[in-house]
Amino acid sequence: MTTASIVLYKQTYSEIEDLLKGLDGPEIDVLFIIDNSPLNLIEKEIRDHHARFKYIHQPNNPGFGAAHNIGIRKAMAMGSKYHFVVNPDVLLLDNTINLMVDFMENNPDVGMAMPQILNPDGTIQFLPKLLPNPLSFLKRILYRKFHIFLSSVEKYELRNVSPQLVYDTPVLSGCFTLLRISTLDEVGLYDDRFFMYLEDWDLSRRMNMKYRTVYFSKTSVIHGYAAGSSKNFNLFKVHIRSIRAYFGKWGWFFDKERVAANRRTLQQFK
Repeated sequence: MTTASIVLYKQTYSEIEDLLKGLDGPEIDVLFIIDNSPLNLIEKEIRDHHARFKYIHQPNNPGFGAAHNIGIRKAMAMGSKYHFVVNPDVLLLDNTINLMVDFMENNPDVGMAMPQILNPDGTIQFLPKLLPNPLSFLKRILYRKFHIFLSSVEKYELRNVSPQLVYDTPVLSGCFTLLRISTLDEVGLYDDRFFMYLEDWDLSRRMNMKYRTVYFSKTSVIHGYAAGSSKNFNLFKVHIRSIRAYFGKWGWFFDKERVAANRRTLQQFK
């Protein structure tokens, strides 16, 4: 069984209609739609057009990871083998679901995988990464604003690695992720201390300590990357809280596991 979950917040049905159509096929047995919006405005449209989807309204808005955990726990209880975590601003391309599931079937040591992620114009988003240190975030901010620290950002975001290569990386984006359900009893689910931002990096890191976490470039999805925290001050504050939570959990400047994981990743490319 293969399941999936989407977490919504104030999306209209028209904004997610194409994604839902892409997931409403035989490849996905059950899709859980967890709606963190204050008002339940789209349940009827979803039920009218996609009767087998499971809509769950969470007006208390527990956060991105905590809401996905609701769907993941239900998938685990149903005996699902694989579970896709999907952002509402993703558009599926042909056969992505089957190709990723086949990859997991043929590689039982892989616990988590992410496809190539494209911008709407077809350019590649640099989402696989090394594990960050505090300077990684600062240098990315300065690079975006002043176009400095290019070499550091390129190394951190693995920009010099061929985007067509399949490789292991300790950081996978949660915008479109495939999880092997059997690993989650050991690794755990999303840590709900992260309301939004870095919960995917935290889970990817924990998974990478036990299983392979793979950038699977043989298939792609389109992602409308918003970078909301760089445009909205409230989201920026949420991002800062998540950064503090992440380094409070894993260590700020002294983190032997980070050094070892990044070294393993880079050794693949020598």
